[in-house]
Amino acid sequence: MAIEIKIPSVGESVQEAILAQWYKADGETVKKDEPLFVIETDKVTLEVVAEADGVLKIRVREGETVAVGKVVGEIITEGESAQASETAEKTETAEKTETAEKTDTAEKTDTAEKTETAEKTDKATRKQGADPGPDAVRDDLDLSPSVRRLVALHDLDPSGIEATGPGGRMTKGDVLLHLEAKSATTEKPSDTPAGEAKPEAEPGIERKPMSPIRKRIAARLLAAKQNTASLTTFNDIDMSRCMEMRSMFKADFKKKYDVSLGFMSFFLKATVQALREFPQINAFIDGDDIVFHHYYHIGIAVGSSKGLVVPVIRDVDRLGFADIEQAIVDYVEKIRANRLELSDLEGGTFTITNGGVFGSLLSTPILNPPQSAILGMHRIEKRPVVVDDEIVIRPMMYTALSYDHRIVDGREAVTFLKRIKEMIENPERMLMEV
Repeated sequence: MAIEIKIPSVGESVQEAILAQWYKADGETVKKDEPLFVIETDKVTLEVVAEADGVLKIRVREGETVAVGKVVGEIITEGESAQASETAEKTETAEKTETAEKTDTAEKTDTAEKTETAEKTDKATRKQGADPGPDAVRDDLDLSPSVRRLVALHDLDPSGIEATGPGGRMTKGDVLLHLEAKSATTEKPSDTPAGEAKPEAEPGIERKPMSPIRKRIAARLLAAKQNTASLTTFNDIDMSRCMEMRSMFKADFKKKYDVSLGFMSFFLKATVQALREFPQINAFIDGDDIVFHHYYHIGIAVGSSKGLVVPVIRDVDRLGFADIEQAIVDYVEKIRANRLELSDLEGGTFTITNGGVFGSLLSTPILNPPQSAILGMHRIEKRPVVVDDEIVIRPMMYTALSYDHRIVDGREAVTFLKRIKEMIENPERMLMEV
């Protein structure tokens, strides 16, 4: 039995995808639930697995754009594998034989045609030899019959060909060399196949087409800059108490929940409390209306080899620290395995991005439309600060809040970020909700 392999639906808004890579070769044995290929859409990268054991037959090559539901291959199950393999071998042998016969016939025909054309040209040249004209004097006096025939066949001007033979005579090799040089200078580059790098315009430059995800990212970021009144406010946070609490409970937390305790869960819990106080920051603009959300679906920006994706942790206000950390781990694993679904990216009301994991000291995050704000975390760095009129060394983090000034006023944005600072510097506030 043959099982068709189709491009799966990843969401109503996605109608086509690029078949980015086959993990298996045509005719190779595959096992059930083994990854077969990966597709790229403008929103997600997704692996497709085998539905059964069998032999893979590929119908669509890598790099092609295919519609959702299109059959790109099939799996020949065990009952038909041997028969299909034998049939394929016979077909391939027959095709090779037929191709060889056609090639041999074509070569013989081409040779015969060239010989006939050369003989006709030679006869015509001899027939007109009574008054060849001044341009053909050298052709009559200096060229051998074989050279003269080759020059006439390709409509060449003998005066433009360098002669290297004895006594300055032109040889057949001179004509062939001239033809090769002429072909090299006039030959145009072939069209570049879809999905491959275009020829270099100059040394040291490589040109590649954008992936669908990269195009989507570029379009969304450009739209965010053009369609919002974006502004950013900054603050710095003393991470001492948060780091102490994390160190104090890290081992027990890992033992009980089988997941590590990170700083992101602290920031998500602090963000939820701040959003409750400033609902405009958790709202969207829709035409002339402001849409307020009474839930807290927070997106976590994650960098991947394919580009930036923002999976959404839903109802963060109902989750504990362990639930949040586990959700982050699960998303990271799905991104690495190309198993992230479109539903994982939808419905966010606020976003947090952590450039600190890459070493960023300070940045201005760009809004994630239609959301009204985004919080940027950065690396923790020991710096001298003044505490109780004394200069001390503390682990500090710069934070940034970019917001849409059409819906969020400066006072609200600054106070929102200050509330997050207060809760991170005093984690007990999050437990007491004060």
